Amino acid sequence: MAIVETKKIRNVALLGHGGSGKTSLAEAMLYITGATDRLGKVGDGNTVSDYDAEEVKRGFSLSASVLNMTWKDCKINVLDTPGYLDFVGETCQALRVADSAVIVVDGKAGIEIGTELAWDYATAANLPKAFFINKFDDNDARFARVLDDLHVTFGKHICPLTIPMVKDGVVTGCIDLIDESAHVFDNNGRHSVEIIPEESKEAVTKYRDMLMEAVASTDEELMMKYFEGEEITHMEAINAVHEGIIHGEIVPVFCGAATKLWGVWTMLDKINESFPRHTAKKNEILADGTEIEITTEGEPELFVFKTVADPFVGKMSFFKVMNGTVKRDLLMKNNTTGDSEKLAHIYVVNGKKQTEVEELACGDIGMVAKLTGTNTNDTLTWNKELKFAPITYPTSYFVKAMIPATAKDEGKISQSIVKMIEEDLTITYENNSETKQMLVAGLGDMHLAVLAAKLKNRFGVSVNFDTPKIAYREKITKRVDVEGKHKKQNGGSGQYGHVQIRFAPAESDGLTFTVSVVGGTVPKNFYPAVEKGLQDSMAKGVAGFPLVGLAADLYDGSYHDVDSDEISFKTAANIAYKKCLEQAAPVLLEPVGNLDITVPDSIVGDVMGDLNKRRGAVMGMDPAEKKGYTTVHALAPKAELMEYPIILRAMTQGRGSFEYEVTGYDTVPANISAKIVENYKKANA
Repeated sequence: MAIVETKKIRNVALLGHGGSGKTSLAEAMLYITGATDRLGKVGDGNTVSDYDAEEVKRGFSLSASVLNMTWKDCKINVLDTPGYLDFVGETCQALRVADSAVIVVDGKAGIEIGTELAWDYATAANLPKAFFINKFDDNDARFARVLDDLHVTFGKHICPLTIPMVKDGVVTGCIDLIDESAHVFDNNGRHSVEIIPEESKEAVTKYRDMLMEAVASTDEELMMKYFEGEEITHMEAINAVHEGIIHGEIVPVFCGAATKLWGVWTMLDKINESFPRHTAKKNEILADGTEIEITTEGEPELFVFKTVADPFVGKMSFFKVMNGTVKRDLLMKNNTTGDSEKLAHIYVVNGKKQTEVEELACGDIGMVAKLTGTNTNDTLTWNKELKFAPITYPTSYFVKAMIPATAKDEGKISQSIVKMIEEDLTITYENNSETKQMLVAGLGDMHLAVLAAKLKNRFGVSVNFDTPKIAYREKITKRVDVEGKHKKQNGGSGQYGHVQIRFAPAESDGLTFTVSVVGGTVPKNFYPAVEKGLQDSMAKGVAGFPLVGLAADLYDGSYHDVDSDEISFKTAANIAYKKCLEQAAPVLLEPVGNLDITVPDSIVGDVMGDLNKRRGAVMGMDPAEKKGYTTVHALAPKAELMEYPIILRAMTQGRGSFEYEVTGYDTVPANISAKIVENYKKANA
């Protein structure tokens, strides 16, 4: 495969709500460009981008797929992203290396939450954007309504480049507003140019005027021509659209029917003519916030944006050539680890199909297998020490305890989950020493269900999920004086230890141990044994949780010249500790933290009402960065937020988000505490 020049490379991310038709559009683009010889369908499970067994089974995308095709000497790398919120980490990866984004909208459903989020993601990534209104051939689709809604929701820069062509009341094709030509498509997506039918001329006049106004706004000379009634030429319009897209002054809207291949040919033309190349943004951001100039010459610099743990191929590292040209057999340095990596073979991919190439130019996207120490977000160079800005992922708060299905599975969990985390950085895992549980966190219930399925399919590891235990604490609330005496005599040497200890709440978390013994009633050599006995005892309180904040003063006791030893005094200390728990009114403490919830203004009241049910305390509110949104600041117990990612998503239709951080511990209400203690006693009866 011959190397493709940077100026002829387009990297386009497909975004949108789940079910809007992103994968179908990608499939249509592949078919029309000749990259595939058959048109796959999502329902049949045979699309190029949804090749993972779980994607085929579930019928929707779970990961971002990389596809490539050639259209009129232009190479288009398409990044087909999932539409479901649980897999937004994959969208973040695609947006990091895309140079533009096409947001697919269902022509029947119109703007959905996924449409809004896609706009926000692409805007945050500072990418030029376009819309593709899909399924426009459906009788229930209303192009005009959807376009008007896009204009109202996303601003005046929205303007159509193609509109539906209506003939005898039926949509039969689309009209290119720049060319003023009508395109009718056959079953292979090929089109013939026809005269614009009479019943579409009014719409053409309306929308072409909207387009020309947008075109004119990109340049002062064009603006003068527009207001003076002069015709803006075809090339002037194409160049203006190109510049307008790059600078965000124009957000073009296309229409079509992906499953019928309608409108896709026209969009491919515009991607070729008007969408930006990698060098259009001129600079690339580094991890330290500085920028470097993008250059097609000089040392090759790669950014790894995606990792796939394939049990057969090995670890596959997907990269973008940020600068220079990369060639096979290059020895490059990983600037994260400092290790050298050899690019023995480099590939371009279409879903799971890999094609080996000799080199890739600046701006192109490729894959290399079996890089031992390279992971997502790593930068590879020859000699430079730079690191490109990493992908920012959302924090995962949906936590479950992971239980191996069998003893055989238990031995393989840790190794397998590490490989999955290399692939999906929105998954976190810990072996919690306090609760003795393996905890895994994802973005939602579907996210973890897919994780479990992949562990089973790829590594043969079966797991179940359970509710995580809360790492409660206990603390006494009263000052008490108690006595602990251990005396054992079974013939021969006995055991004798006797202590009197004054217990009180302490400020520090651990044990504050002091001695005020007078007259040697307890010999000094037994002081450490008493302290150690108390420290060991504090591992469990009345409900089985660690006791914190305990002050203990050993002020008296007695000993036996023969029978007293360290074990005896440790035992005596444990007896005193148990009496302390009976008399010092211990309470249960639970982890609490700062909860910041960002939601649309219209449902702030609902969110606050729900917080009250969860024992949360609202501390204040601030306008959010996003217009029409408010951030609610609250203090809330961790125990009440176990399902909160799902609850908030349902309450806000996916528009809400939150951040949570445990900052300390607070007393558990008496009624809840009583149930916890009762359950502990039953379990240990």
